[in-house]
Amino acid sequence: MSPALSKTLLGGVIGALVGFAMYKFVGCKTGTCPIVANPWSSILIYGLIGALAMSGR
Repeated sequence: MSPALSKTLLGGVIGALVGFAMYKFVGCKTGTCPIVANPWSSILIYGLIGALAMSGR
């Protein structure tokens, strides 16, 4: 596995963990927040952001 791919995957995993933490600890009491109201959308969005940030693109 190339180092660039490893960094991208690591960024995705870290981002997904941050996304789950945002859902769990910050959350949205009313359910109207589109990103942190649903754990799957929060994990997906933050995982993609983490992967893009670590890929350097």
